[in-house]
Amino acid sequence: MSYRRQKTEDDGGVLIDIPIHPELRAVLDICPKDAFTFLETQNGKSRSPNGLGNMMREWCNEAGLPNCSSHGLRKVIARRVAEAGASPHEIMAVTGHLTLAEVTRYTMDANRPVLADGAIEKLK
Repeated sequence: MSYRRQKTEDDGGVLIDIPIHPELRAVLDICPKDAFTFLETQNGKSRSPNGLGNMMREWCNEAGLPNCSSHGLRKVIARRVAEAGASPHEIMAVTGHLTLAEVTRYTMDANRPVLADGAIEKLK
């Protein structure tokens, strides 16, 4: 999957190119091939970044997840790939962060015991 992250105008729109996880592929394979309804409005037009964020807020609220957000998804994937043993640069490739400081900030909540187990396993 490739897309251009447009978080800020300063970064020039970082190109993100990541493989689709098999579980997501299974879901996408059963979606209608002619439309990605979560990216389109009811009229078939592309959502603006703010429009998608607003819809994510509504969907999270409807699902009873008031503390979740589209921004939170980015933080979760950073943490999860860190816990899976990804290097900071691999995490940056997935999230589109430009600095190691940002990756560090996003992965501070990673499960330290899991990370410690992975680090010691690498010594074997």
